[in-house]
Order: sequence, then C-alpha cells, then structure tokens
Amino acid sequence: MNTPTSTDTPMDTNETLRAHISALVDGELPQADAELALAALQEKDGKAAWDRYHLIRDTLRATPAPVLSPGFAERLAARLAAESVELAPEGGDGVSGATESTGQAAILAKRGAS
Repeated sequence: MNTPTSTDTPMDTNETLRAHISALVDGELPQADAELALAALQEKDGKAAWDRYHLIRDTLRATPAPVLSPGFAERLAARLAAESVELAPEGGDGVSGATESTGQAAILAKRGAS
C-alpha cells in the first residue's frame, strides 16, 4: 500500500485512501496504514466508501439462491394470475371495497371492454 504524500495529487490521495479502506474492510490493511484509513473514515467520502465496500463484500459472500424445482416460475405465475384482490371503489374511502379478480384473464377482459 502506498501512503499518500505531499506530492500526491488529490486524485491519487483519494484512490489510495479508498484502497486503504477496502483493505481495512477485508482485514488486509497493514498496521502502518491503519491510522490513515481510520482518519479517512471520519470524512463523508470515507464513510461512503466504507458502506460501498461492505455492500460489495456482503454481495460477493452471499449465499446463492436455492435451486427451484422445474416449472416453479410457471406454477407461481398461474397462482398469481388466479388470485383475487380487495379493491376500493374509485374515489372510495379505502375501507369498503368489492372483491374483484385481478388475474391476467380478468385484466385483459377489462382492457377489451374499455
């Protein structure tokens, strides 16, 4: 790791600080650079980098989604299309309402009737 010096440009310094913060998140920052990285975390950009690197790390370490059985998506779509939803009448009070089918066939039928 390079420690920023007085000859570094602001861009180089920012890149170096972000690299220090990334290494700190990963537990790979040398002790000699820890003070600089911790100081950078007191700044808005440092805090944002910390959050970003934790999000990236957590995403990379995430457990993969379970394998779904064949036809799962189709079965789910069919069940959702057949469900009914309580809808409030237009301009209603949000409390009373009629049960109306919101399945795909009902939506298409309503569009055709309009």
